[in-house]
Amino acid sequence: MASKYKRFHPKKWAGVYVYELEEQYNGAPDLCFFINFRSGRRLIWEKIGKISEGYGPDVAAEIRGKRVKAVRHGEEVKTAKEIRREKAEKDRTFKEIADAYFEIKGPSLKGIVTDKNRYAKHLEPLCGNRTVSEITPQIIEELRKSLGDRKPATLWNALELFRRITNFGFKTNRCPALSFQIEMPVKDNEVIEYLKPDEVQRFLGVVRDWPVKDVANMLLLAFFTGMRRGELFKLETQDIDFHMKLIRIRDPKGGKSVSIGMSSVAEEVIRDQFAWRAENFPQSVYVFPGKFGDQRKDCSAVDKIKKAAGLPVKFRPFHGLRHHFAVTLANSGKFTLDMIAEMLTHKNAEFTKKKYGQFLPESMTAASNAAAAILGKL
Repeated sequence: MASKYKRFHPKKWAGVYVYELEEQYNGAPDLCFFINFRSGRRLIWEKIGKISEGYGPDVAAEIRGKRVKAVRHGEEVKTAKEIRREKAEKDRTFKEIADAYFEIKGPSLKGIVTDKNRYAKHLEPLCGNRTVSEITPQIIEELRKSLGDRKPATLWNALELFRRITNFGFKTNRCPALSFQIEMPVKDNEVIEYLKPDEVQRFLGVVRDWPVKDVANMLLLAFFTGMRRGELFKLETQDIDFHMKLIRIRDPKGGKSVSIGMSSVAEEVIRDQFAWRAENFPQSVYVFPGKFGDQRKDCSAVDKIKKAAGLPVKFRPFHGLRHHFAVTLANSGKFTLDMIAEMLTHKNAEFTKKKYGQFLPESMTAASNAAAAILGKL
């Protein structure tokens, strides 16, 4: 490497070299200064800068002196290039971080397809080529404006995904922490789905007579336990404890594996499903096996049941049945919201209270009666 450079002065500024450039500066070729020094057995070359940038042999010699002093005192010496490389490694582009997030977190993400689509549509065009340190509140404001005509939940989901990706980047040393706090919008378009009494009767009537027994049993278990779609798909024989009347839910959305109670009705459904499985997929470990006895990936037949039962078009069978389960318990007045949170395996009971507190009888009826009593005295 030394053959590329010439010693700037044979007797002054030891270790300072120069490289003549094609560019002109003040009527002469511009010069770029380099220094070299040893760290152990390693000879290190470091670019300092050009004359046109304000650098000269004295500045180069001063920097070299600091490097040599650091080596002599056993300190770790890094060149400007190495520091820039390290900074780049710790402040990667948002796209690089997002790619790593989906690759590493992918298997554990519940809605990875939705997240990837949301990222590609809303986040990548605006943030993809920027490093996290380059993302400012103004850029987030641009994101808000680009989603201005969408529902608040759409913006909330986009910002929440952005926050997840940047937090992942910080925790894995791929970027610095975000320098500002994101103000999340209020979601006011969330609908709590539940069935009316006549819809419940139609649903149960259709399901109990449905010819495809495993799908019917899966919906019945969802109806009587409030289990999530993914939890039903992953349910294995080892998760069923008839003796203790428990159903073990592994890796739920809330985090750690938990167990929920098995009612007599749920037990009857599971035993019926075991009998069906013994005839059709005797080797499968899954309670509701999919193709070839493997874990089920989808269940389009539920839409046919929904249509046959005359349920609302926007009703989402698994999601809606879970809501219906929670609403029914809350409205009965026999369960506290803490109990409902535990039965739904919610990680945070506050989430349950916020979502289903409105359905407690005392929340509506008692409040209305109290208001009437007060107003009646006026």
